[in-house]
Amino acid sequence: SVREDSAEGTVIAVLKVRDRDSGENGEVRLSLEETLPFRLEKSAGDYYSVVTARELDREEVSEYNVTVRATDGGSPALRSSAVLPLRVLDVNDN
Repeated sequence: SVREDSAEGTVIAVLKVRDRDSGENGEVRLSLEETLPFRLEKSAGDYYSVVTARELDREEVSEYNVTVRATDGGSPALRSSAVLPLRVLDVNDN
């Protein structure tokens, strides 16, 4: 859950991503759907953070299913995804 008054850049989740291949084949790229109010930030090593990209409004959208997609650098590229269900908690706006 995340409060609707969370500041931009609030960490929602921390993910560890690893591909056991070496070199280019072991490089992993993550992505989120661009229309969501969240973004990915690279942390240390194999860690990434999902953070708020803008203000949330529970009255507009009360829940999100944030799909994180991972693609490796192999040929053919392998793909995987995970869904993070997020509930937006109401804050008294008045």
